[in-house]
Amino acid sequence: MGKATILIVEDDEDIQQLVSYNLIKSGLHVTCADTGEEGLQKLQPGGIDCILLDLMLPGMSGLEVCRAIKKNESCEGIPILILTAKGEEDDVVTGLECGADDYVTKPFSPKVLIARVKALLRRRAEQLVESAPAEKVEKIIISGLEIHPGRHEVKLNGAPLQLTMTEYGVLLLLASKPGWVYTRQQIIDAVRGYDFLVTPRAIDVQVFGLRKKMGEAGSSIETVRGVGYRFKA
Repeated sequence: MGKATILIVEDDEDIQQLVSYNLIKSGLHVTCADTGEEGLQKLQPGGIDCILLDLMLPGMSGLEVCRAIKKNESCEGIPILILTAKGEEDDVVTGLECGADDYVTKPFSPKVLIARVKALLRRRAEQLVESAPAEKVEKIIISGLEIHPGRHEVKLNGAPLQLTMTEYGVLLLLASKPGWVYTRQQIIDAVRGYDFLVTPRAIDVQVFGLRKKMGEAGSSIETVRGVGYRFKA
Protein backbone atom coordinates (compact mmCIF):
# COMPACT_ATOMS: atom_id res chain seq x y z
CA MET A 1 0.00 0.00 0.00
CA GLY A 2 1.22 3.45 -0.85
CA LYS A 3 2.02 5.26 2.36
CA ALA A 4 2.20 9.00 2.96
CA THR A 5 4.67 10.37 5.51
CA ILE A 6 3.35 12.52 8.35
CA LEU A 7 5.58 14.82 10.41
CA ILE A 8 4.39 15.23 14.01
CA VAL A 9 5.79 18.29 15.78
CA GLU A 10 4.72 17.80 19.40
CA ASP A 11 6.68 18.07 22.65
CA ASP A 12 4.27 16.05 24.81
CA GLU A 13 5.61 12.48 24.64
CA ASP A 14 2.27 10.85 25.50
CA ILE A 15 0.39 12.73 22.78
CA GLN A 16 3.21 12.13 20.30
CA GLN A 17 3.06 8.38 20.95
CA LEU A 18 -0.75 8.29 20.81
CA VAL A 19 -0.88 10.14 17.49
CA SER A 20 2.00 8.08 16.04
CA TYR A 21 0.35 4.80 17.01
CA ASN A 22 -2.94 5.70 15.38
CA LEU A 23 -1.37 7.06 12.21
CA ILE A 24 0.81 3.98 11.77
CA LYS A 25 -2.17 1.74 12.50
CA SER A 26 -4.08 3.48 9.71
CA GLY A 27 -1.29 2.72 7.22
CA LEU A 28 0.79 5.90 7.25
CA HIS A 29 4.49 6.55 7.80
CA VAL A 30 5.40 8.79 10.75
CA THR A 31 8.37 10.90 11.76
CA CYS A 32 8.45 13.01 14.93
CA ALA A 33 10.05 16.19 16.24
CA ASP A 34 10.00 17.51 19.81
CA THR A 35 10.59 21.16 18.89
CA GLY A 36 9.77 23.54 16.08
CA GLU A 37 13.43 23.87 15.17
CA GLU A 38 13.78 20.09 14.85
CA GLY A 39 10.59 19.95 12.81
CA LEU A 40 11.94 22.47 10.29
CA GLN A 41 15.16 20.45 9.98
CA LYS A 42 13.20 17.28 9.22
CA LEU A 43 11.38 19.07 6.41
CA GLN A 44 14.60 19.87 4.54
CA PRO A 45 15.23 16.48 2.86
CA GLY A 46 11.69 16.46 1.46
CA GLY A 47 9.29 13.54 1.40
CA ILE A 48 6.85 14.95 3.99
CA ASP A 49 3.21 14.83 2.87
CA CYS A 50 1.43 16.40 5.86
CA ILE A 51 2.40 18.14 9.11
CA LEU A 52 0.69 17.85 12.50
CA LEU A 53 1.82 20.90 14.42
CA ASP A 54 1.29 21.62 18.12
CA LEU A 55 0.92 25.34 18.82
CA MET A 56 2.43 25.19 22.32
CA LEU A 57 6.08 24.26 21.78
CA PRO A 58 9.25 25.04 23.73
CA GLY A 59 11.42 27.66 22.03
CA MET A 60 10.00 28.42 18.62
CA SER A 61 6.20 28.49 18.86
CA GLY A 62 3.89 26.54 16.59
CA LEU A 63 2.71 29.76 14.95
CA GLU A 64 6.30 30.74 14.18
CA VAL A 65 6.93 27.30 12.70
CA CYS A 66 3.78 27.58 10.59
CA ARG A 67 4.89 30.95 9.20
CA ALA A 68 8.39 29.61 8.45
CA ILE A 69 6.97 26.62 6.58
CA LYS A 70 4.68 28.76 4.45
CA LYS A 71 7.59 31.07 3.52
CA ASN A 72 9.70 28.10 2.37
CA GLU A 73 9.10 27.44 -1.35
CA SER A 74 10.34 23.85 -1.04
CA CYS A 75 7.44 23.15 1.36
CA GLU A 76 4.83 24.61 -0.99
CA GLY A 77 1.49 22.83 -0.74
CA ILE A 78 2.32 20.60 2.26
CA PRO A 79 -0.86 20.70 4.38
CA ILE A 80 -0.60 21.68 8.05
CA LEU A 81 -3.04 20.50 10.71
CA ILE A 82 -2.57 22.37 13.99
CA LEU A 83 -3.13 20.78 17.40
CA THR A 84 -4.43 23.18 20.01
CA ALA A 85 -5.72 23.04 23.60
CA LYS A 86 -9.41 23.54 24.19
CA GLY A 87 -10.39 27.18 24.54
CA GLU A 88 -7.49 28.61 22.53
CA GLU A 89 -9.84 30.05 19.91
CA ASP A 90 -7.65 33.05 19.12
CA ASP A 91 -4.66 30.79 18.45
CA VAL A 92 -6.75 28.65 16.09
CA VAL A 93 -7.80 31.74 14.12
CA THR A 94 -4.20 33.02 14.01
CA GLY A 95 -2.96 29.59 12.92
CA LEU A 96 -5.43 29.43 10.06
CA GLU A 97 -4.50 32.96 9.04
CA CYS A 98 -0.83 31.89 9.02
CA GLY A 99 -1.64 29.24 6.44
CA ALA A 100 -2.66 26.16 8.44
CA ASP A 101 -5.22 24.03 6.60
CA ASP A 102 -7.17 22.55 9.50
CA TYR A 103 -7.09 22.10 13.27
CA VAL A 104 -7.98 19.59 15.98
CA THR A 105 -8.65 20.53 19.58
CA LYS A 106 -7.15 18.54 22.47
CA PRO A 107 -8.36 16.21 23.79
CA PHE A 108 -9.25 14.76 20.40
CA SER A 109 -10.71 11.58 18.98
CA PRO A 110 -8.04 9.53 17.14
CA LYS A 111 -10.68 8.59 14.54
CA VAL A 112 -11.47 12.24 13.87
CA LEU A 113 -7.76 13.09 13.67
CA ILE A 114 -7.11 10.31 11.14
CA ALA A 115 -10.13 11.37 9.07
CA ARG A 116 -8.90 14.99 8.99
CA VAL A 117 -5.36 13.91 8.01
CA LYS A 118 -6.60 11.65 5.20
CA ALA A 119 -8.88 14.42 3.92
CA LEU A 120 -5.86 16.74 3.70
CA LEU A 121 -3.81 14.05 1.96
CA ARG A 122 -6.54 13.46 -0.63
CA ARG A 123 -6.75 17.18 -1.31
CA ARG A 124 -2.96 17.37 -1.63
CA ALA A 125 -2.86 14.43 -4.07
CA GLU A 126 -5.51 16.07 -6.25
CA GLN A 127 -3.62 19.37 -6.24
CA LEU A 128 -0.35 17.72 -7.30
CA VAL A 129 -1.98 16.38 -10.46
CA GLU A 130 -4.56 19.03 -11.25
CA SER A 131 -3.43 22.46 -10.08
CA ALA A 132 -0.32 22.94 -12.20
CA PRO A 133 -1.83 21.72 -15.51
CA ALA A 134 -4.90 23.86 -14.87
CA GLU A 135 -2.73 26.94 -15.25
CA LYS A 136 -2.03 25.87 -18.85
CA VAL A 137 -5.45 24.71 -19.96
CA GLU A 138 -4.63 23.99 -23.60
CA LYS A 139 -1.31 22.19 -23.35
CA ILE A 140 2.14 21.95 -21.79
CA ILE A 141 5.00 22.34 -24.27
CA ILE A 142 8.46 21.34 -23.06
CA SER A 143 11.50 19.53 -24.51
CA GLY A 144 9.72 18.57 -27.73
CA LEU A 145 6.70 17.29 -25.82
CA GLU A 146 3.13 18.55 -26.17
CA ILE A 147 0.90 17.39 -23.33
CA HIS A 148 -2.84 18.06 -23.58
CA PRO A 149 -4.28 17.49 -20.07
CA GLY A 150 -7.90 17.75 -21.21
CA ARG A 151 -7.45 15.17 -23.96
CA HIS A 152 -4.99 12.92 -22.11
CA GLU A 153 -2.87 13.20 -25.24
CA VAL A 154 0.91 13.42 -25.60
CA LYS A 155 2.93 14.21 -28.71
CA LEU A 156 6.69 13.99 -29.05
CA ASN A 157 8.15 16.09 -31.87
CA GLY A 158 4.68 16.14 -33.41
CA ALA A 159 4.14 12.36 -33.30
CA PRO A 160 1.59 10.78 -30.91
CA LEU A 161 3.15 9.04 -27.92
CA GLN A 162 1.26 5.97 -26.71
CA LEU A 163 1.43 5.83 -22.91
CA THR A 164 -0.33 3.84 -20.22
CA MET A 165 -2.49 5.80 -17.78
CA THR A 166 0.21 5.54 -15.11
CA GLU A 167 2.99 6.61 -17.48
CA TYR A 168 0.87 9.56 -18.58
CA GLY A 169 0.19 10.55 -14.97
CA VAL A 170 3.88 10.41 -14.07
CA LEU A 171 4.88 12.47 -17.10
CA LEU A 172 2.15 15.06 -16.50
CA LEU A 173 3.12 15.43 -12.84
CA LEU A 174 6.84 15.89 -13.55
CA ALA A 175 6.47 18.09 -16.64
CA SER A 176 3.99 20.37 -14.86
CA LYS A 177 6.79 21.62 -12.59
CA PRO A 178 10.18 21.37 -14.33
CA GLY A 179 13.02 21.15 -11.81
CA TRP A 180 10.65 20.18 -9.00
CA VAL A 181 11.74 16.95 -7.26
CA TYR A 182 9.11 14.35 -6.38
CA THR A 183 9.76 11.33 -4.20
CA ARG A 184 8.60 7.95 -5.45
CA GLN A 185 5.93 7.93 -2.78
CA GLN A 186 4.64 11.36 -3.78
CA ILE A 187 4.38 10.19 -7.38
CA ILE A 188 2.40 7.10 -6.36
CA ASP A 189 0.06 9.11 -4.16
CA ALA A 190 -0.52 11.80 -6.78
CA VAL A 191 -0.95 9.48 -9.75
CA ARG A 192 -2.67 6.44 -8.25
CA GLY A 193 -3.98 7.58 -4.87
CA TYR A 194 -3.02 6.78 -1.28
CA ASP A 195 -4.77 3.42 -1.25
CA PHE A 196 -3.18 1.99 -4.40
CA LEU A 197 -1.40 -1.30 -3.82
CA VAL A 198 2.09 -0.72 -5.19
CA THR A 199 5.59 -0.35 -3.83
CA PRO A 200 7.63 2.82 -4.36
CA ARG A 201 10.15 0.81 -6.41
CA ALA A 202 7.38 0.05 -8.92
CA ILE A 203 7.62 3.71 -9.94
CA ASP A 204 11.16 2.97 -11.19
CA VAL A 205 9.64 0.46 -13.62
CA GLN A 206 7.11 3.03 -14.84
CA VAL A 207 9.82 5.66 -15.34
CA PHE A 208 12.02 3.14 -17.19
CA GLY A 209 9.16 2.34 -19.57
CA LEU A 210 8.36 6.03 -20.02
CA ARG A 211 11.96 6.90 -20.84
CA LYS A 212 12.14 4.05 -23.34
CA LYS A 213 9.05 5.27 -25.19
CA MET A 214 10.39 8.83 -25.20
CA GLY A 215 13.71 7.82 -26.79
CA GLU A 216 16.38 10.51 -26.53
CA ALA A 217 13.85 12.85 -24.89
CA GLY A 218 13.67 10.38 -22.01
CA SER A 219 16.84 11.92 -20.59
CA SER A 220 14.67 14.91 -19.61
CA ILE A 221 13.43 12.78 -16.71
CA GLU A 222 16.27 12.90 -14.23
CA THR A 223 16.89 10.59 -11.30
CA VAL A 224 17.66 12.46 -8.07
CA ARG A 225 19.70 9.95 -6.10
CA GLY A 226 18.16 8.99 -2.77
CA VAL A 227 15.07 11.12 -3.38
CA GLY A 228 13.12 10.47 -6.58
CA TYR A 229 12.65 12.12 -9.98
CA ARG A 230 12.32 15.48 -11.67
CA PHE A 231 11.80 16.81 -15.17
CA LYS A 232 14.89 18.72 -16.33
CA ALA A 233 14.28 22.45 -15.97
